[in-house]
Amino acid sequence: MSKEIIKINISGMTCVNCSNGIEKAVNKLDGLLSSKVSFASNEGEFEIENKLLDKESLFNKIRKLGYGVEENLEALEKSKLIAYNKLKYNFFISISLTIIILYFMLFPLQNLLNNQYIMFSLATVIQFYSGRRFYTLAYKAVSNKNYDMNVLVALGTSAAYFYSVFVVFFPSLFPENLRFLYFDGAAVIISFILLGRLLEERSKAKATDFLKKLMDLAPLNATLISEDGSFKTILATQLKIGDKVLIKTGEKISTDAVIVKGSADIDTSMITGEYMPIYKTIGDEVISGTLNTNGIIEVVVLRESKDTTLSKIVALLSTAQSKKLPISRFADDVANIFVPIVIAISILTFLAWYFIVGDALNAILASISVLIISCPCALGLATPIAIVSSVGKAAQEGILIRNPEILEIIKDIKYAVFDKTGTLTSGIISVKDAIYEEKYLDILASLETKSEHPISKAIVNFAKNKNIPLNIELEDIELVPGLGISAIYEKKMVLIGSLSFLKNNGIKLDTKYLDFYNNSLKDGAGVILASIEKECIAVFALEDSIKNGAKELIADLKAKNIIPILLTGDNEITANYVAKKLNIDKVYSQVLPDEKYKVIIELQQDAKVMFVGDGINDSPSIKQADIGITLNSGSDITKDAGDIILINNELKAVLKSINLSIESMKIIKQNLFWAFIYNIGGIPLAAGVFYPILGVMLTPMYAGIAMSFSSVTVVLNSLRLKFKKI
Repeated sequence: MSKEIIKINISGMTCVNCSNGIEKAVNKLDGLLSSKVSFASNEGEFEIENKLLDKESLFNKIRKLGYGVEENLEALEKSKLIAYNKLKYNFFISISLTIIILYFMLFPLQNLLNNQYIMFSLATVIQFYSGRRFYTLAYKAVSNKNYDMNVLVALGTSAAYFYSVFVVFFPSLFPENLRFLYFDGAAVIISFILLGRLLEERSKAKATDFLKKLMDLAPLNATLISEDGSFKTILATQLKIGDKVLIKTGEKISTDAVIVKGSADIDTSMITGEYMPIYKTIGDEVISGTLNTNGIIEVVVLRESKDTTLSKIVALLSTAQSKKLPISRFADDVANIFVPIVIAISILTFLAWYFIVGDALNAILASISVLIISCPCALGLATPIAIVSSVGKAAQEGILIRNPEILEIIKDIKYAVFDKTGTLTSGIISVKDAIYEEKYLDILASLETKSEHPISKAIVNFAKNKNIPLNIELEDIELVPGLGISAIYEKKMVLIGSLSFLKNNGIKLDTKYLDFYNNSLKDGAGVILASIEKECIAVFALEDSIKNGAKELIADLKAKNIIPILLTGDNEITANYVAKKLNIDKVYSQVLPDEKYKVIIELQQDAKVMFVGDGINDSPSIKQADIGITLNSGSDITKDAGDIILINNELKAVLKSINLSIESMKIIKQNLFWAFIYNIGGIPLAAGVFYPILGVMLTPMYAGIAMSFSSVTVVLNSLRLKFKKI
């Protein structure tokens, strides 16, 4: 039996029911072994039996359902962007005309008939232009035996709209006391439901931008060294294993390779997240996309472009973004049961009044009243209006929520995983402590001004804070990649660098300097030394300082029974030192992006995970985590991958996000509760169940008022979020 796995991009999906509907439909095809369609990433994966089902038949089935099969990511992105812009335009038209309709409701023209015709014209545009998507989606849903919110919206707004149309054009069919218009109700429902859809789609419109930016990190071209020693510029994607490539200062590494000639300081921050360039020499591996900051090297290609570490990060991100969100579509789930019941009640109401009571007019009015009062305005607004309020409140607190859906799950996290550098620490090297001969500090600092290395900047800032002048003239300045810097001052050799750099130049350390050096290393600090004319005269202990609010955040998370975890590419000593200062008990150190990603997946086997980071290397983990949070100071790629961006880079905003989630879900549950209670009480009243006993029966007008009242209640309850203290 010949099996084949087919992965395709699917355009046109607007909700989770779309992906579910595709799966249900294609699973009926002979030869379809399994299917997995992701609404989050617009991807579909199908396993077929080739003898029974071919690709084109599968694609045609999906197209017949009303969806597009896109050949590549670029075509999918274009299709998604067009759909998003169309949705935004439809909402703009709908809300604009709705405001005008409401104006004519409050301030009608003296000629009442003209007033009605104007409202009819505007409402028709909203109903069948802006609201056309609900009819289309409702048809798709019913065709696939799904009865979602789209069906409710289409039924409810149609009932309100067409009742109003008959009142305008055939008023004689209705008693004078029943000639009411519900154009405004239908228009408001469509506008607010579109707003909810727009909020949902906003975070998906450019969902793969971060992938494009990440792929752009890899250099386009490479300098190939031919066998005769000549140089040739080719595309980096054309490099083969064993090719020799030249990498100059300031150039990015073309592909994963090993150095065969020369040495250089390599900025690997995009892979490890750490700020310190790493010295690489013959025999050391270098990674695609990392930057050669100082030196000229020749490398031999170890992996083709499609197999590089950078390509693996891209693949991890793609996999992470295609995961199905654990968001329960509660309203849609209930609608699958609620919609058929409402339709059945409406039909039974008509039959009962027409055949049992013998009242044709009340049969029509009661059945319409049932549809109007059960129109899902309150149900549809329960979540989107609360989300609008939550997003607005978050913005006030310096929190940008890119994916509002995560508000539902932040409160349920068990693990809060943090990157170290730039997240819990400042990411800027500073001098933590030092012992030195003060009379030489101006010489050392003046020499360090000649280098752009982060360590050099730390020593310069240290001297500036002590008001040391930096105007000493030096000669024969030489930067030694990975080791340090040297110069001549008044015919004396000045050295600043690592311990091995000084030892290679015959410098011996006094006991006080050596003890300080060893103790600083034990404390997790980086250490740099300096000498003048064969004598050590300074040792600087370097650190990446803890951010303000980091310690308090960890304590607050623990108080909520959330386990903080440090996950970093930095070395074990430094990682444990930072963890100890912050009272973090669980530490993963010296991990690469794919290893970070695996740690997140392992933790997710147990519970929901939040990841907070700021580096490019963190993006796969941020995307894979249930909630990804990044700082505004982070890379564009990371911010694109995150669900939440902390605009002010304040760590306390992480706790505020959790508190906001708790409050938001309380409001949403209250909204849903009242929406259902209202329907449970309102539908029997509209159907005339109590008429024989109490003589009370809702007309379509009062059904519309009741429907509007429930919506106002939901909106006002949601607005309370803006005044909540989080």
